[in-house]
Amino acid sequence: MRAPLTAARSAAAALLALALLSGCATTADRQATTHALDAILAGARPQADRNQDRYRHPVRTLLFFGIRPQSRVLLVWPASGYFTRIIAPLVRHRGRLYAAVIAPGHSAFLAARLARYRRLLASRPQLYNRVRIVTFPLDGGEVLPPDSVNLALTFQDLHRWMALGAARKALATIYRALAPGGVLGVVDNRGDPSVPQDPRARNGYVRQDYAIRLIESAGFRLVATSEVNANPRDSRNYPAGVWTLPPTYRLGRIDRARYAAIGESDRFTLKFIKP
Repeated sequence: MRAPLTAARSAAAALLALALLSGCATTADRQATTHALDAILAGARPQADRNQDRYRHPVRTLLFFGIRPQSRVLLVWPASGYFTRIIAPLVRHRGRLYAAVIAPGHSAFLAARLARYRRLLASRPQLYNRVRIVTFPLDGGEVLPPDSVNLALTFQDLHRWMALGAARKALATIYRALAPGGVLGVVDNRGDPSVPQDPRARNGYVRQDYAIRLIESAGFRLVATSEVNANPRDSRNYPAGVWTLPPTYRLGRIDRARYAAIGESDRFTLKFIKP
C-alpha cells in the first residue's frame, strides 16, 4: 500500500495539476476535470472531509452536474466548507465561485459560522482568495445579477428551506442567477416514497418525487438523476430524524455504533436546467 502524501507534497501536486489544466484548451473535457479533482482531493484537506468522501462522492457528484474549470458556480449555503475546498481550486483560474451565505442578522450562531468560513478562505489564499462571498436572501430577492452563473449547487438545503417555508423563494432566487441553459444540481436526504411528504420536512427528509415537482414548479426542467449518493441502509425512521445519523449524531452516545454502521443518509442527486 502506498504511503500517504505529506500535506506539502499533496498540496503541491494539486497546484501543479491545476496549473497544467489552466493551460489546456478553452473547454476542458471530463477526463481533464477528473484528473484535476482527483489531485485536489489528494491535497491537504481536513481528515473530517476525507472521512465524508465515501458518503458524498465529490468527484462523481460534481462531474454528474457537469462542473468544469471554467464554470461560474453559485454554491448555496456553503456551511463547513467541504465543497468549497474542492470547487474553489478547480475554478480559480478560469471560472468563479460565489459562496452564497445567510446574512447573520442578529444570530450569534450564523455570525460565528460566517466568521469560520472567512477564516477558511483566508487560511490558504493561494487556493481560496478568488472566492466571492455573497448574501443569499430568503425573501426571493437577488443573490447576484440575472444570468451571472452557469452552475448552481445546493447540498442538503432543500429540506432546510422547506422548514423555513422559503423553498419557492429560494428556488426563484437561484433561477434568476442562472443563465439560460445553466444547471441546478440538488442533493438532499431522500424521504420514504410511501409516506406523505411533510411540507416542512421536519424529519429532514424530502421525497424525491416531491422535490422534482417543487423544483420544476419554479421553472427548472429535470434532465437527469443519479444514485451516486444512495444509501440503502438508511431506513429514514429515527428518533431525531436524519440528524440521528452521522455526522450530527444528535442522540449523542445512544446507539452510536448502530448509526455509524448505517452511515450518512440516503440522498437523491438531481440535475436540472434553466430552459
